[in-house]
Amino acid sequence: MEKKIVPRAWFYFRMGWSLYFAFIFAAINTLTVTYYLAIEKYPTLQAIFPSFLQYVVLIVGIGIPILVVIGYLHIKKTSAFRSETAIAAENNPYQRRTIVNTELILRLNQELIKILMKNLKDEKVTNEDLEKIDKIESEINKITTSRKFSNDIETKYLKEISDNKY
Repeated sequence: MEKKIVPRAWFYFRMGWSLYFAFIFAAINTLTVTYYLAIEKYPTLQAIFPSFLQYVVLIVGIGIPILVVIGYLHIKKTSAFRSETAIAAENNPYQRRTIVNTELILRLNQELIKILMKNLKDEKVTNEDLEKIDKIESEINKITTSRKFSNDIETKYLKEISDNKY
């Protein structure tokens, strides 16, 4: 695959900007603005936070643990993160393809292991076992022969498996 320098550099720039620079800059900006425009103007607040450094230490000491808890709740306890992940998978053809491939491989392996175990136990492989393998094989052939990164075959398959209709 040919590596295109400009699009890659643009991507890395955006990641560096949004994940690091903008985050740090926004935090510094928020602390500075809130202290010098709000706290410094009110004697009651000035008594609680006599200096900018004390304000920063207190806010960071309280804010970071609170934000860690909020991040944990976002990822582990709400449906928001699951929705974000599902949307990312739907819209990223490479991620979508990996999920579809993995699902098909796992299903095929499960059926092959069942047949292998029957053989090891000297049991007869049934027509039903072979039909399951045939069904998975035809599903794999259908998907792999007609899929492109530009069509929605894999998206439809993901919808089917998420609805447990296989």
